Amino acid sequence: MKKLFVFDLDGTLAESKSPLSPDMADLLIELLGVMKVAVISGGSWAQFETQLLGSLPHAEGFENLFLLPTCGTQFFHFDGEWTKVYSEDLSSEERNTIIASLTAALEESGITVERVWGEAIEDRGSQITLSVLGQEAPLEVKRDWDPDFSKRRSIIAILEPLLPGFAINMGGTTSIDVTKPGIDKAYGIRKLVDHLGIPVAEMLFAGDAIFDGGNDYPAQEAGVDSILVRDPRETARVIQTVIACLGDGTTQIVSPGRPT
Repeated sequence: MKKLFVFDLDGTLAESKSPLSPDMADLLIELLGVMKVAVISGGSWAQFETQLLGSLPHAEGFENLFLLPTCGTQFFHFDGEWTKVYSEDLSSEERNTIIASLTAALEESGITVERVWGEAIEDRGSQITLSVLGQEAPLEVKRDWDPDFSKRRSIIAILEPLLPGFAINMGGTTSIDVTKPGIDKAYGIRKLVDHLGIPVAEMLFAGDAIFDGGNDYPAQEAGVDSILVRDPRETARVIQTVIACLGDGTTQIVSPGRPT
């Protein structure tokens, strides 16, 4: 029996940097009534507040909701209010090194863009994120920029020798996330095991970047049964299947087929 469903946020529960749809919010509230739910994302806590919590009505089910911003480097749970359990913050020296290396790698890659919307490099405390088109770039522009991940892979190839002591992963549609070594979504999974006492075998994970170099891939490497989804619509079908399974106790949980 699965007891905990872990989700990525951008591209999985919601479109990149966009609020949950009303239908997805309703599904999550329903899911919280039958099992525990965790969300692990490269986004900051502020992004969780606006993108996720801002779309969910306050509900008793929040005691079953666990939030891990910045790829699991932070952990929040609800105890009458949202409380930070831990935060693996980078030092000032580490932040400066990462920011300088991201800037140098992007320049060396030769990749240029016509316009940058907002800040390209964001210091999230426990994670530094490069969003090549900027933090406020329109979704339709971001989708078309690096659909095969080749641009970000070329930047990462330059970046890795510059930051040998850090974890580097792709996130969202245009982002590269840098954290302390060994801190990624697998780290977040282990923290969920430690804090909730739920073994990996009793978890499910859904994400849109479960591929080598994707920031969802470490969750699968941690041994969680993982479901690769294309977008929030596919995630909604997965959630509906799980609710049906746990609701009547007879339906087998399976990954739904992808639309053609």
